[in-house]
Amino acid sequence: MDVLVIGGSGFIGTRLCAELSNRGHNVTAVSRSPDNSELPADVDTKMGDVTAYDSLSGSFADIDAVYNLVALSPLFKPSGGDKMHDVIHRRGTENVVRAAEANGVSHLIQISALGADPDGSTAYIQAKGRAETAVTESDTDLEFTIFRPSVVFGDGGEFVSFTKLLAPPYVSALPGGGKTRFQPIWVNDLVPMLADAIDADTHHGEIYEIGGPERLTLAEIAKTIHTADGRSTTIVPVPMSLAKIGLTVGDVIPGFPIGVDQYRSLQFDNVTDENDIDAFEKSLDDLTTLEAYLSGEDKQDDTRVPA
Repeated sequence: MDVLVIGGSGFIGTRLCAELSNRGHNVTAVSRSPDNSELPADVDTKMGDVTAYDSLSGSFADIDAVYNLVALSPLFKPSGGDKMHDVIHRRGTENVVRAAEANGVSHLIQISALGADPDGSTAYIQAKGRAETAVTESDTDLEFTIFRPSVVFGDGGEFVSFTKLLAPPYVSALPGGGKTRFQPIWVNDLVPMLADAIDADTHHGEIYEIGGPERLTLAEIAKTIHTADGRSTTIVPVPMSLAKIGLTVGDVIPGFPIGVDQYRSLQFDNVTDENDIDAFEKSLDDLTTLEAYLSGEDKQDDTRVPA
């Protein structure tokens, strides 16, 4: 197929482009900064910005399937404030859908997030939910597949570094004692499932919740990460009311990395209701744990460019 990967030069995108190319697809990566040495040589690159429709539309001609990977991290306060989640996720997705419809694209694969809900409790979750609505309510014959992954880890990802920032070694003061649960999935376990989505019509119209093999609290994740670095940490619980005050103050400090939206995200778990990995013939035993990734005992993170 002729496949377009919007956000193809990013953490997930570079690996997805390589996977799709290895499967024999003709792949084009679109991003605001398309020059990326980590992309395979046979992957074309084009410049495009999801917030500017005219910069995107020309890349959709003669394309069979489009992946929309463009996203702001929910872990950090975005430059420009929380309103940028709506700008990038909802409005950006609306532009992707519009371009796909105008060019007769048959299949759109949207990368969303667990808990996506137009009426959700955070700006990120709301924008992701509204983006899904833009995809599912298309008036054309555009087929869709939506993925809602939990947090994704791997070389070049933000999750491990974010955890170290929020929970430093030796003594970690965590909101609510770090009881929020996550279901981290290794990027190289997720990417083949994303690539499978265009291989069979059975994935059309489906919304998949995808998580890793373990449900871990933030405190457990912090301890696992620091243990892999040869250090320990003691978790000191911070009442959620005090955490809210601190992060609300942080919201108005220029350059402060986290704010009240991140506080709200720690009030609900980031785990699947039902892990849909079986739709891709995977079992929990096939997936890499965070500890195995960090220790190197199981699978090593491969390069993004195939040899």
